[in-house]
This record gives sequence, structure tokens and C-alpha cells, in this order.
Amino acid sequence: MARIDDYRQAVEIGKGDLKEKNPKRVAGMSGADFELDPENRPVLTLNFLNRMVSVTWPECEFSVKGPGDEVTLQEQVLLLHYLNGAMGDRIEGEWISYQEVPDGRFYLDAFVRRAKNPMVQVFGSRPEDMIRLAEELYGASRLDHGDFSVVVRALPYVPVALILWSGDDEFPPEGNLLFDRSISDILSAEDIAWLAGMIVYPLIGMAKKG
Repeated sequence: MARIDDYRQAVEIGKGDLKEKNPKRVAGMSGADFELDPENRPVLTLNFLNRMVSVTWPECEFSVKGPGDEVTLQEQVLLLHYLNGAMGDRIEGEWISYQEVPDGRFYLDAFVRRAKNPMVQVFGSRPEDMIRLAEELYGASRLDHGDFSVVVRALPYVPVALILWSGDDEFPPEGNLLFDRSISDILSAEDIAWLAGMIVYPLIGMAKKG
């Protein structure tokens, strides 16, 4: 229960910071669309894991356009940190491992448990399924890394690479998730570990459904 309270507190802190910002500037910095609703209130809409999520000013309330109408507390925390931290399109095109993220080594165990290991365990022997499902669920694009890889645009300025290496008689399959170096300027290591899990677990759910 304490963890839920932590999320709620983080949401309130994030909303408090966001309310102080100019919504049009936030839209420009985060890659979100800006519009005014019928009551002339600013609304930002951005693509989050292939779902169109909107946030209204000044309440900073979240809603989803289309399937899946809930934005969980964890997702709200992540989105608020992204909206507060984004500084425009600074994607560098240089992939880094989670360990290279500031404080990444501290949260490495959580990252491995939430994302890397589950991805390898489910898709290591069926990598084509990961590619197909990532394209279907996230509109992912293929990448020339490892033996099988795709890029998921998790947020407008946050690409994430999912990579698998095929096993052989000597070595089991292996995999990893890589991030553009610019992510360190936007999200914390803890946020990135949560985001990695948010990408992987829906793919696993689809794989288990057949």
C-alpha cells in the first residue's frame, strides 16, 4: 500500500510542476499535439506506446483516446516526468545499455527482472514472434542489431531498441533493450526500468494468447 501512496505522491508532485509550465511550450518540447477544447482549455495529446494519451490544463488529468481507457498511476508518473523533462527532439542516434544510464547500475536488478529476462525467456526461442508482435502492437520498425531487433517509439522522443541473439549448441539465446543516449536527460533510471517493463509485458501477454 505504501508503494501506491508513493505513486500518488509522485503524481501530485509531477502535476504541481507541470501546472507551472506553459502548456504550448510543453507540447513543443515533448512532441505532443496542442489544441484547445470547447471550453478553451489547453489539451496536449501524445503518443505513448501507440496509445493517444491526452492531458488537460490546468487540472493535468489524463485520458486515453481509443482502446484501453485507463492511464495507471505508474504510467501517469512516467508521463509527468517525461512532460516535465523533455527538451525537444534531441535524439542522438547513439544506443546505450541500461548500465550506461546514470544510476542504471543501482536499478539494474529491477531492469533485468522487469524487462530483459522476461523478454529473453519468452522470445529467445521464437524471436520472429517478438518482431511481429512489436510491429502489430507498437508500430515498431526493424533494426539491424543482433540477430533480430526492432525499435519501439515509446514516447515522441524516446526510442527503445529490443534486441535478440539466437542461441546455439553452446550458448542460450540472449537479448537486451537499448536506449538512445538522450533518454538520460529526460527520465531517471527508475523511470526507464519501469518503461522497459511497460514495453515488454504487453508483448508477452500477446504471445501467451497465441
